Amino acid sequence: MPPTLDAPAVRAWCRLALQALGRAREEIDAINVYPVADGDTGTNMYLTVESAAQAVDAVFDGHAASGTEPDLSSCLRSMAHGALIGARGNSGTILAQLLRGMTEVLASGSGDLRPALRRAAESAYQAVAHPVEGTMLTVATAAAEAAAATADAAADAWAVARAAYEGARRALAATPAQLDVLGNAGVVDAGGRGLVAVLGALADAVSGQAPMGPLVDALPKGPALPFGCAPGGDTGDPHVVPGGPGFEVVYLLDAPDTAVDGLRRRLDGLGDSLVVVGGDGLWNVHVHVDDVGAAIEAGIEAGRPHRIKVTHFGDQARAHERGRRGQRGEPALRAVVAVVRGDGLAALCAEAGAVVIAVRPGEPPASGEIAEAIRRAYAREVVLLPNDVELRHAAGAAAEQARTEGVRVALIPTRSAVQGIAALAVHEPSRRFDEDVVAMTSAAGATRYAELAVAETRSWTMAGVCQAGDVLGLIDGDVAIIGGNLVETGITVLDRMLAAGGEMVTLVLGAGAPAGLAGRLEAHVRESHLAVDTVVYTGGQERCPLLIGVE
Repeated sequence: MPPTLDAPAVRAWCRLALQALGRAREEIDAINVYPVADGDTGTNMYLTVESAAQAVDAVFDGHAASGTEPDLSSCLRSMAHGALIGARGNSGTILAQLLRGMTEVLASGSGDLRPALRRAAESAYQAVAHPVEGTMLTVATAAAEAAAATADAAADAWAVARAAYEGARRALAATPAQLDVLGNAGVVDAGGRGLVAVLGALADAVSGQAPMGPLVDALPKGPALPFGCAPGGDTGDPHVVPGGPGFEVVYLLDAPDTAVDGLRRRLDGLGDSLVVVGGDGLWNVHVHVDDVGAAIEAGIEAGRPHRIKVTHFGDQARAHERGRRGQRGEPALRAVVAVVRGDGLAALCAEAGAVVIAVRPGEPPASGEIAEAIRRAYAREVVLLPNDVELRHAAGAAAEQARTEGVRVALIPTRSAVQGIAALAVHEPSRRFDEDVVAMTSAAGATRYAELAVAETRSWTMAGVCQAGDVLGLIDGDVAIIGGNLVETGITVLDRMLAAGGEMVTLVLGAGAPAGLAGRLEAHVRESHLAVDTVVYTGGQERCPLLIGVE
């Protein structure tokens, strides 16, 4: 059966796009010089897609509870709605409209991506008050044109999506020649770069193949400007576009479609970077102005504005810089925020002084939940421990949100709870922040990690084929051993890890760990590995009988 876009493919598209934007987020933020050099385009696009992905996951969860399968239309509409209500910044708002435009075509029963991509580009241009070439609008149009040019009228979804992706890449490479601010900075358009990632994820999703790989290949590489600086030398306040408005105003608006044209005219006279997206009574409004009150009053006249957010560009950028560099002068309050699975681990980290995000089985925290925990810490300096390789992108986006609010956040990329425990063990609030972060990072990096898991199905692994019920020993994230029981597999894992040396073993027992497991492993270490200490904790984590750390 040829590749097609169905409900599972939409879910995969959202997840792959979120992963791609997570990998590229910092790069995209760094090249964000237009329309305002506020260094948040990658983060905004990530958060927008995250909201879309959560909406699609909710559809699948609802159908799973009733034993049914969701249809393509409901998934697409949920994706578009999630992106609309979660859209952040200029780029995220335009991306939400692109997804809505595609949905208008695909949800009506057409499975052809070509008219969907064309409608997406057209609707995005209509949403922007004054479209500028050399931006993500140009990239979207090029993607639609490349898709339309696919030779075979019956081309499958993958061929069309791949053509759109390649067309977008070519258009992105040309953006510095189309927009002087990009050419002067030696970078491609940040929003366009994010859109290329999203289109690459679409091609991967409909094909079912592995991701296409680095999206920066064949793209111009040049020096990105330091965050918050416009090209062309000193312009006074480096955080604000010279002569441009000082505030970003964003809100959701409940209003009839007939009121939106008047709203656009009113806001267009107040500022620039105006984007109004949505429909069917719900709109997302984004504009840069000097008169904040007038921008909100315009929304009140049109309908009911809510989720109103106002950001001063100078304050935002300076807060971002404070978050990266920290404040000199008076001592700052400090906190550690740790993401953990299991009540025992949560209690252990809380006892060590951390603000804990307890992860429920199968429900990893979104970036917003992690950002809220950072706020809840009420600290000016925060060390963030994700303790899971799958959470690195969400944690990175959360840290970026907190930095824009003036919090200095150091993200230590702990890949397992045992690395988080090692970092917390050397945490010393009385040290300078930088010194504490270095010590915690070193302790985490010096801790090799492993886990035992029970295979649920027959599958291929790095260690060969496993059957359902086999015990898998994963070392540093890869399956290294396939065993018959927890004790024997645990002993093999420990011997392999300690062969490279080690002074301390940490065992964290999961909710399903059998009685005596820790004792057997502790005795083996004591008898077979001289001068190696063992410490045992009851973690209570689900689906993982044992976590192992070796320092």
